[in-house]
Amino acid sequence: MKPYRVLCVCLGNICRSPTAEEVLRHILKQHHLNIVVDSAGTSNYHPNATPDSRSQAHAKRRGYDLSMLKARQIKLNDWVDFDLILAMDLDNLKDLKRLQQQAVLSFKDVPLAKLALMTEHDLTQIKQPIADPYYGGDDGFERVLNQCESASHAWATYFKQQHIG
Repeated sequence: MKPYRVLCVCLGNICRSPTAEEVLRHILKQHHLNIVVDSAGTSNYHPNATPDSRSQAHAKRRGYDLSMLKARQIKLNDWVDFDLILAMDLDNLKDLKRLQQQAVLSFKDVPLAKLALMTEHDLTQIKQPIADPYYGGDDGFERVLNQCESASHAWATYFKQQHIG
């Protein structure tokens, strides 16, 4: 049986979604859950780029290594290849819903990934966006880490309750 697969998605795949990918992977491992995590962007602004240096620096201080991650754009096939796609904010969610409609038409009778916000099950920030830190200062990158850690713990609890992983 193949492991459950989760895809974290933001706009450019250099700040929020790679941070969410690594934080979620780390926390799921702590919870002994066998779940594969990846990330992508709705845009193709930074193909094959490593995460933003500020994201990497802040993540590294907390013990997360983003240096091996590479940006990519979400593909239509991701709707088949993943079980869950997590949007970082409402704009990404809207873009992903449009892509999901294309996937429904392209992959008739094939199970497609479910779609949710990263914060969907986090009682401290239910359905709140993961704030984009790109144009801000250091506090924005710390906030992304805080939000991703909290949301990842909530997803770990949810997966355990659902007997996933």
